[in-house]
Amino acid sequence: MSRRLVLASQSPARLQLLRAAGLDPEVVVSGVDESAVQAPRVAELVALLASAKAVAVAKAQTDALVVGADSVLEFRGQPLGKPVDAADARLRWARMGGRSGVLHTGQAVLDVRDGTVVRRDVGVSSTVVHFASPAPAELEAYLATGEPLQVAGAFTLDGLGGQFVRRIEGDPSAVIGLSMPLLRTQLAKLDVTLTDLWRR
Repeated sequence: MSRRLVLASQSPARLQLLRAAGLDPEVVVSGVDESAVQAPRVAELVALLASAKAVAVAKAQTDALVVGADSVLEFRGQPLGKPVDAADARLRWARMGGRSGVLHTGQAVLDVRDGTVVRRDVGVSSTVVHFASPAPAELEAYLATGEPLQVAGAFTLDGLGGQFVRRIEGDPSAVIGLSMPLLRTQLAKLDVTLTDLWRR
């Protein structure tokens, strides 16, 4: 039986991933203050952030599957979310170029029925990203687009920044913002088949 699917994220990339997978989610922005969430490890941090977003949105739902997600790049043990400005992004690329980091994407799926969360599943997908070394002119051109300021780690895989990624080890959809294989597994744990949610 088909269920309402609610995406607790304003990320266009996450929405596009779900639509490309045959789904038609409603988007509800959580309004969670991400700076207030702390954790000792990056993987734990993204799981907590994803959960917080999903819970915040679930409170206003009566019957839906709510998906919250968050991504953070771990580089040399440090979490890198969205850069604060172009100077910050430039500094990050000076460090990341020619090296690798781990992009962690946390996902929380909440099953809301009659206004109550009856079941939930939280998971994390971690993918190693190997970065190229953009030439100074290439990096300045990329920074001028504004794209790296909108995303965790100051890069995208599916946008202009994809040319500066040499390769990845793991799930490409997780690097884009939402692991579709993980989502399928999470839904199955809640007795929901992803294909049952396809647009008819």
